[in-house]
Amino acid sequence: MLRILVVIGAALAAVAAVAPACADVSIDSLIEEAGLREGAVASRDLEGWKPPQKLVVRDAGGLVAMLREEFPDVRFIAAPSVADALVEAADADAMVGYCSEDVVAAADALVWIQIFSAGAERCLAVEDVASGRVLLTNMQKMASPVIGEHAVAMMLSLTRGLTQQAKTMPAGEWNRAIGDEVGMMSVDGKTVLVVGLGGIGRAAAKRAAALGMRVIATRNSSRSGPDYVDYVGLPDELFDLAAQADVVINALPLTPETQGLFDKAFFDAVKRGAFFVNVARGSSVVTDDLVDALDDGRIAGAGLDVTDPEPLPPDHPLWRMPNVIITPHIAWYGNNRERQLALARENIRRFIAGDALLNVVDPARGY
Repeated sequence: MLRILVVIGAALAAVAAVAPACADVSIDSLIEEAGLREGAVASRDLEGWKPPQKLVVRDAGGLVAMLREEFPDVRFIAAPSVADALVEAADADAMVGYCSEDVVAAADALVWIQIFSAGAERCLAVEDVASGRVLLTNMQKMASPVIGEHAVAMMLSLTRGLTQQAKTMPAGEWNRAIGDEVGMMSVDGKTVLVVGLGGIGRAAAKRAAALGMRVIATRNSSRSGPDYVDYVGLPDELFDLAAQADVVINALPLTPETQGLFDKAFFDAVKRGAFFVNVARGSSVVTDDLVDALDDGRIAGAGLDVTDPEPLPPDHPLWRMPNVIITPHIAWYGNNRERQLALARENIRRFIAGDALLNVVDPARGY
């Protein structure tokens, strides 16, 4: 009997909890809707690939039973903890969910890793992954719709003064003057700059355009974009575009080039009084520079789903700012779990068959 090892980590436990619902997600429609692309190399042509021998799964929500039914010729072994994964890793052909240095080092036959996040920076810190010896696939674009909604929700909370109003509620304060004090505005006709026109950036841009906003964006790979984006610039145009923006949404992956990108120079370049929303990675922002920009009014308010450091210490000044809304890195929560599970199952099927996988990460680019 064919035995394959894919160690599915802690993130998959949450995904698998909704496993029965994923039957409603068509992988073909998901590939088309999200624009998923195959890697350039078939699994069977990867260095070290052979007909896989073992598959170990962190079980939750009946996932193992579901996979056994779908792949009856494959032996699935449940690994409920990292310790169990380490024990089983020695002859692992693939891992899904785990990408730590110790687990990868223990898997001397490892060919493929699937992670359950879009951000790949932690996995790319592992030498075998960064070198490209082990193929990495991620969940890029799976959470894009809900993260795009979160970004727009933060934007509207800031522009409509809901952030400040919510902070007066515990005192039972009925203060209609706060509307003038916080500069409430309509986003209709205003300009939003989406920095990073990938899956999340497109989702945010599409929703902002539906609100009547002029959408401009930056993209690393080209100037092409969907018809709801008015202008797509390259990274070296960031400051010029920032000067036009009433709202800036950061949707960039974390790479050496984007680390600390949003610093004093950037906030000085932004149109004074603009709002800043970050649903990407906290380390792309120099936090002290953001605090200074908020203090002196260069930035009118900020919506932060991610911070640096993370979690943000309880005594950090950002918590106490009336024009800041913070959520604890939860923008991806929502109905994307079915999508994640569908993609994981498809990539498992493709790996077993020796086919090219979806959402292959380029170590050189970082995404």
